[in-house]
Amino acid sequence: HTEATRSVPLNKTLCAHYLSLPQGGLCQVTYVWIDGSGEGLRSKTRTMESEPCDVEDVPEWIFDGSSTSQAESTKSDMLLVPVRMFRDPFALDPNKLVLCEVLKYDREPADTNLRHACNKIMEKVKDFHPWFGMEQEYTLLGVDGHPYAWPTKGYPKPQGPYYCGVGADRAFGRDIVDCHYKACLYAGIKISGSNAEVMPSQWEFQVGPCEGIEIADHLWMARFLLHRVCEDFGVIATLDPKPMVGNWNGAGCHTNFSTETTRAEGGLEHIETAIEKLRLHHAEHIGVSDPHGGQDNQRRLTGFHETSKIHEFSAGVANRTASIRIPLQVDLDKRGYLEDRRPAANCDPYAVTAAIARTCLLVEEEEADILTDLEINELE
Repeated sequence: HTEATRSVPLNKTLCAHYLSLPQGGLCQVTYVWIDGSGEGLRSKTRTMESEPCDVEDVPEWIFDGSSTSQAESTKSDMLLVPVRMFRDPFALDPNKLVLCEVLKYDREPADTNLRHACNKIMEKVKDFHPWFGMEQEYTLLGVDGHPYAWPTKGYPKPQGPYYCGVGADRAFGRDIVDCHYKACLYAGIKISGSNAEVMPSQWEFQVGPCEGIEIADHLWMARFLLHRVCEDFGVIATLDPKPMVGNWNGAGCHTNFSTETTRAEGGLEHIETAIEKLRLHHAEHIGVSDPHGGQDNQRRLTGFHETSKIHEFSAGVANRTASIRIPLQVDLDKRGYLEDRRPAANCDPYAVTAAIARTCLLVEEEEADILTDLEINELE
């Protein structure tokens, strides 16, 4: 490349000047949606004449589904239906981020709109007051796809000092983590914590507890904020379940689940009942543990690196090699929640939480109806 055609870094100081200009009472609303991959996020922004007070004030919008692997060119118009609104930590108040469901031209749910079926299930089980917490692991990469701050040739020191580590030789990319955390708090996302993970350049944030469908809405928007913050820093966040082959930990999305009954005195008995139901539907849950029917997760769930084996169901107290872990404090208190350690980092939280709620809380007749809606294929 010649000097004239080479890309140069954008000037963030200059950008800040324009972002600080007054808007004259107008409001920017950014629509965010899941694309045809079931993993990627897209967004576009429009101007509204006033700040919306609620998500119902935000109108539906159309986009080109043929450019997001969601439609053919002959029927490419697809609908964005706003479902949850957040403050915009990039453009600041009064501007908004709006998470949307995607509908086809005939108003049927798009193929990767798993929220539609999840919401049906959450409505059916709402009297159980199901709470979820999800632990999103991710790995920071350079734009070249190499793990952020890893040596250009060779590898960093073996795993051991990095988990919750402190120091320039142990915590790689903390600025991104801290900025993402603050962005989530500003937006109104129910982020509950963050920490450095076992593999260097791998981090985790937690969302929840949230009741019902709220958990997946908040996690998807938290993922959007993560990718946007990384974009500002010129770094990539990958949710690949096993970004580095070899003796390195993979990345999961451990999902904590409880109900009003499991949280009450003597709830451990109900947790154990739920675990037995999960045991019977293990293959089905592996099938929704990533967007590709469990194929991505096969690289991660090997029985090593704090994981269970993908085709074997197991459960235990304080056991991080089990499919389902009962935390030590829950066992001591005889009430609380269970942790499903099977979901991969790139899972669709709508699919994961819907499957848990369906398996643990719906009676068999209701379960059959919802299974048809979700069209879940078991992993062979």
